[in-house]
Amino acid sequence: MKENYISPEGLEKLKSELEHLIKEERPEVIDRIARARELGDLSENAEYHEAREKQSFIEGKIQELEQLIKNAIIIKNNKNSDIVGIGSTVQATCDNGLKMKYMIVGPAEANPADGKISHQSPMGQAFIGKAVGYEFELTVPAGKIKCKIDKIE
Repeated sequence: MKENYISPEGLEKLKSELEHLIKEERPEVIDRIARARELGDLSENAEYHEAREKQSFIEGKIQELEQLIKNAIIIKNNKNSDIVGIGSTVQATCDNGLKMKYMIVGPAEANPADGKISHQSPMGQAFIGKAVGYEFELTVPAGKIKCKIDKIE
């Protein structure tokens, strides 16, 4: 699996989710399977099949989280950098008045609604390696707009 760039907060979220799945959801679904087995014929037991499907989902999610955590590379905020990198927070203004502020993170932590974009996304790639004053174009449904990096935190 590839390297997983993630903030310290993002890593804690993954660890918390993994702990919840292992300590709470896994035992709960195992108990559901055991109760469903007691009902008899498993071939026509919808509760059993649903619980097994849920167990499969939980085990897959546990494996995914374990891999993300294992391959985690903690990103540090580049507050003293004049160049955008993973961990930087970038502020930009567009010619239509749109102001944006995004932290550049790894794909596992990306959430544009929360102000975090992946370094692999088109916008993340447009920012990486650039400095204050860099101008770029964004393609939006209404056409193209010009934007400029105002600040790097």
